[in-house]
Amino acid sequence: MKLSRRALIQCAAAAAVSPAAWAAPPASGRPVVILGQSAPLTGAVSEIGLPFAAGAKLYVDGFNQRPDAPVRVELRQLDDGYVAEKAGANARQLLAEGADALFGFVGTASALAAATVAKAQGAVLFAPFAAPDSLRDAAHPNVFLVRPSMADEAFKMVQHCATLGLTRIAVVGEDDAMGRAGVEAVDRAMKELKLPAPVATAFMPSQSKQVDAAVATVQAAQPQAVIQAALFQSTAAFIQRMRKTGYAGAFLNFSAVGIDPLYIALDKDIGGVVVSQVVPSPRSRATPIVREYLAAIEQSDLSPGYEGLEGFIAAKAICEAARRGGRGPTLARTLAGMTTYDVGGFRLNLRAGVREATSAIDLVSITADGRVIR
Repeated sequence: MKLSRRALIQCAAAAAVSPAAWAAPPASGRPVVILGQSAPLTGAVSEIGLPFAAGAKLYVDGFNQRPDAPVRVELRQLDDGYVAEKAGANARQLLAEGADALFGFVGTASALAAATVAKAQGAVLFAPFAAPDSLRDAAHPNVFLVRPSMADEAFKMVQHCATLGLTRIAVVGEDDAMGRAGVEAVDRAMKELKLPAPVATAFMPSQSKQVDAAVATVQAAQPQAVIQAALFQSTAAFIQRMRKTGYAGAFLNFSAVGIDPLYIALDKDIGGVVVSQVVPSPRSRATPIVREYLAAIEQSDLSPGYEGLEGFIAAKAICEAARRGGRGPTLARTLAGMTTYDVGGFRLNLRAGVREATSAIDLVSITADGRVIR
């Protein structure tokens, strides 16, 4: 369920290409559309950033090999280590060095930093991963998203709990931009569905296994379900500690948790854990975009995964915009005309507002032996 070690090294090496090489003219002579991506390619969160970036590069490389492609797309990838200030600096560097659009920034705070830079410079920000819902409003017309909102995911999870009669819900988040946004989204969903307020709300240090205080708060409230807005390290530690207290209730997680690294961190303890997913199963050959992804995977050293598929889908959407003539100032107008783009049996709404795309969300459960069940 994870990238091979060789693939991780290759992706990181590709991202480390000297900026001096970026200026080299394409051999094909076709017009070039430059995408600038910043993602965590090192550090713990690289377990999410690397497959997402590798999936995007996989599609771009294939697109550039097509003899009928009227343009060539160049994907420039920089590492930000999941540090928002570095992501903002990378955004400014990428635009200064000729990027036509910012693409695929990873993390709530990093996406917000990139959006601030893009707005100031009149640039497009496309397909940020785990972006705050505030980027969906009219104040950010040049931000285009391929995934549903956190509000959509929260509504789906809370609705699922309510359907099962689980009304005593606790909410846990990392003490960072993503965690706070997730907790707020769950609170709003519970009000919208006219459910009682969360029986407990707790925050954990970001990217940490220091979860004892959060466990004590939640365990004392005796919830029937716990919804977590955290990345895989904290999520895994919290689940393991809660189960040691004897808790046998449900755990539900936002898609940003990183389902593949969560499986690796929990191993057999992942049995019964529910994760929201915003793209199709990366092994569902019934969906055309997944068949396309798996065919590309077979020609690489990568392994299929949700984050890789999301990167592949995002890259296909913006390459299609480039193919339609979107370049420089016209890119935003082209993307605005693709708000209901069918990427291959999976429809994207690139300007969806909050609470408009719950139909695109699946809740999946993972068995102890790693099988994904819907």
